[in-house]
Amino acid sequence: MSKVNPLKKLVSCVILDLDGTLLNTDGIVNDVLKVYLVKYGKQWDGREAQGIVGKTPSEAAAVIVGDYGLSITADELMTEITPMFSDQWCKIKALPGASRLIKHFRGEGVRMALASNSPRANIETKVSYQPGWKESFSVVIGGDEVTAGKPSPEIFLEAAKKLNIDPSKCLVIEDSPTGVMAGKAAGMEVVAIPSLPKQSHLYTSADEVINSLLDLRPEKWGLPPFQDWIESTLPIEPWYIGGPVIKGFGRGSKVLGIPTANISAKDYSTELSEHPSGVYFGWAKLSTRGVYKMVMSIGWNPYFNNTEKTIEPWLLHDFEEDFYGEELHLAIVGYIRPEANFSSLESLIEKIHEDGKIAEAALELPLYSKYKDGTYLRSPANGENTHL
Repeated sequence: MSKVNPLKKLVSCVILDLDGTLLNTDGIVNDVLKVYLVKYGKQWDGREAQGIVGKTPSEAAAVIVGDYGLSITADELMTEITPMFSDQWCKIKALPGASRLIKHFRGEGVRMALASNSPRANIETKVSYQPGWKESFSVVIGGDEVTAGKPSPEIFLEAAKKLNIDPSKCLVIEDSPTGVMAGKAAGMEVVAIPSLPKQSHLYTSADEVINSLLDLRPEKWGLPPFQDWIESTLPIEPWYIGGPVIKGFGRGSKVLGIPTANISAKDYSTELSEHPSGVYFGWAKLSTRGVYKMVMSIGWNPYFNNTEKTIEPWLLHDFEEDFYGEELHLAIVGYIRPEANFSSLESLIEKIHEDGKIAEAALELPLYSKYKDGTYLRSPANGENTHL
């Protein structure tokens, strides 16, 4: 749940971090290090990524050499691994909401700067693969253009200087604790979007902590609001997953009175890493029964304190029997809200039913209803019905 303070001051410029804030670089880092460390007989454990988030490349290299006891220097590691990363830049995806945010601020005339601990040349290469980004930033500063990278405030102060704006009029958007520290040390307002799950205690100095870029409300900072929310929902680029229905945690029906149709998260770890946790909605097709309205949660479910990210769809239809083993295909077309923690089971149940009503109504809109007949859900068998 976002930590919300009342509007403290108006800002006029936005300074953005790149890796982990706008671009999903975590997957690339994992892929490269997984392959590289094999040659030293080591196995990369993604959980160790916490030690390198927000650091400069040379600092991150030193951490890896130290943690894995590698028989090379940090500089030698950099020399060997940099070409491996360069080959992957073209594959990096923008994080959900990143292009929307950049397009919105550019269209509204809000000036933006990019300030990253990465070298300037790397920043420009990564940005070049994202249509419309390069020309949207008035200022770009890399970690090799300042004497000290984050958590030093220097990179943000330099960005403000080049924007010709007082630091107190800048809003920083960051994913790492070091970036948040740098922004606050520069005297700026800071919104944190933690890239480290379940580590919100590391971000307490931020002025606001939100779950993803989808949850940013610019008007809180005196900036032009987004205009694309429709009936409490945000249209997103549709994405699709499917698989046999499996037994979940046994709490959907028993504890909540809300029967969820779970599919294995293991088969969709990449998709889950690309999409923020939260409540989404769309269409669900059961292979032998038809197409139904659906609302679903992705994430760790704070109330039950899950240890792994899960997908829990709730088909908005009364079924008389279980359908374990049946093929379930989901078309996810919209977003409702971030995950939240609830003080009681009653308030959780009430919120889930509210989510269901929002999804039920929104899926009647042509914007969303058109996907129920999409190729992914189109019935291969005759005689199937669409359930509304």
